[in-house]
Amino acid sequence: MKKVWLIQFTCIGFLLGQTNIDKGFAAFKRRADGSRENIAQPEAINEAIKFYNLAIGNPETEIDAVIGLLKSYYFKGKFVSRTKEHKKIVFNKAKNLAVLYIDKYPNRADIRYWYLTNLGSWAEVYGILTAAKEGVADQMKNHALKIIELDPMYEDGGGYFMLGAVHYKTPYIPFLLSCPENKEAVVLLEKALNTGEATTVQKVYLSQAIYKEKEKKEH
Repeated sequence: MKKVWLIQFTCIGFLLGQTNIDKGFAAFKRRADGSRENIAQPEAINEAIKFYNLAIGNPETEIDAVIGLLKSYYFKGKFVSRTKEHKKIVFNKAKNLAVLYIDKYPNRADIRYWYLTNLGSWAEVYGILTAAKEGVADQMKNHALKIIELDPMYEDGGGYFMLGAVHYKTPYIPFLLSCPENKEAVVLLEKALNTGEATTVQKVYLSQAIYKEKEKKEH
């Protein structure tokens, strides 16, 4: 009986000792629990967002909380939100949060990277014309270059990947967007692949960009 009480007391002490950032991390780790294919349940990620928001109030955990929030918003928008309107709300929150903290911490490559991750998804749900009018492609290029300057190794060459992805995915729209350089996309995506550990998404984008370049040459 004493052992049971001791275990219960230890567990209670651990829970009480957890900070908001710890609770946010723990909830974020459970984000995929109960998911089916590419649809996740909202409970864990909403809990993570709640505790990360609380952790922003602590100067010691603020940056980790901001990164946690940006990752959580990305996950929620991609895998929890069911409608385009709800996705817009989520990615808008991420976009506004990131801009605020980029201004506060201009030398943080991680905040810029997760800003671009959410910004790319924001552009997808709002559409090409809205993204063009907002200057999304230029923003992504500028922030990607800054990420490379600050920390070229972050997220296994994340800055190179983002810059390459912009060149690869940005469409040509007369008077709004200049013609994208797919050849440059291949160079940058190869650089991302060779920086740090090659990721699946880097391999996919590079393969697609190479195929696109091959098609251009054949025509």
